[in-house]
Amino acid sequence: MWNLCLKAPTALAVDYFHLFVNRRAYTLQSNRPHAESARHYYYRPKDRKTGQGLSLTLDTIRRHLEGEITIGLYAINPATQCSKWVAIDADYEDSLADLRKLNFHLRQDGVESALENSHRGGHLWIFMAEPLPARDCRIYVCGLAMRLGIPVKRGRQEGIETFPKQDFLKPGRYGNAIRGPLGIHRGAAQRFWFDGAEEDLEKQMCYLNSLPKMTRDQLARLIAGNAIPPQLLLSQPEAEPVIWRSTGGPEFRILDHINTKLRTVGQNNITRCPSCAEEGHDRSGDNLSISIEDPRKYICWAGCTRDMIRAAVGCPRPVQQALYGHQKEVLNVEIQCQSDGLTGGEIPRGGSERDRLRG
Repeated sequence: MWNLCLKAPTALAVDYFHLFVNRRAYTLQSNRPHAESARHYYYRPKDRKTGQGLSLTLDTIRRHLEGEITIGLYAINPATQCSKWVAIDADYEDSLADLRKLNFHLRQDGVESALENSHRGGHLWIFMAEPLPARDCRIYVCGLAMRLGIPVKRGRQEGIETFPKQDFLKPGRYGNAIRGPLGIHRGAAQRFWFDGAEEDLEKQMCYLNSLPKMTRDQLARLIAGNAIPPQLLLSQPEAEPVIWRSTGGPEFRILDHINTKLRTVGQNNITRCPSCAEEGHDRSGDNLSISIEDPRKYICWAGCTRDMIRAAVGCPRPVQQALYGHQKEVLNVEIQCQSDGLTGGEIPRGGSERDRLRG
């Protein structure tokens, strides 16, 4: 894989940050394949000393572009519920034909898009002149796909997937990440390029920067009077219940609160994380690891905390009780103020991999 590595100057990382980074939380694709599935999964990187999530820096982006690591990007900034871009992912049979069809009809609407090849299909990217509401972006893209008869993924039904996948994010949530363009796909051991420019990092970024970006007024005209197609509406999770328990009561055991299929790997049971599942994550059902010897011990490898997992199964920790939801909201405000609020094209200065994102 090292023969795919390239050099990326700092100016290139700055351009990449301006174009793609809307939230400084990110994921990393594992360098090593999973022992059973042979897939290269994504995870939230954390500071080893504090356990806090790392935030994107220019150095992280440089390493991604050069091929040392592969990052995943989140579409929605929870401080604004807006996105800088929409990415349309298609990886089913003849999916490239559907992406090219979308590309053509987007252009008929005056919207330019960039087609990125991928391992099994492609990604079609639409860039915004400024971050725009995720809900409005989804109304336009999903509505256009439905009018063109292009399948939209629902459950096990094949079709395109749009990023952002949500209209908005609840406090403390991240949404769904997509592989950052122009890096190396670890599973395919390949760097995928955008059509429209030579296979060169600087020429690719020059091409992307030259594309006209969708404006707020333009999007407003395109969605006037429209809404998300009813069949694509995500079911809203019920409010997290408040459960009062005596501290002297029975111990919490995660196995009493989940009914997903378990499989044994080493000394642990592996299954789907209920907190990840709330956001449509963990499709392979292996993020949650539970000790066989002591089922009180469990961990989500995607980064969900115990509080998040217990809330997802309707059993928040007694010490939080009725204040749980309020505490999450307060924590999310801290995240937004300190790490996620990217305004006015803010670029991190003098950052390092130890910069942290709380939450």
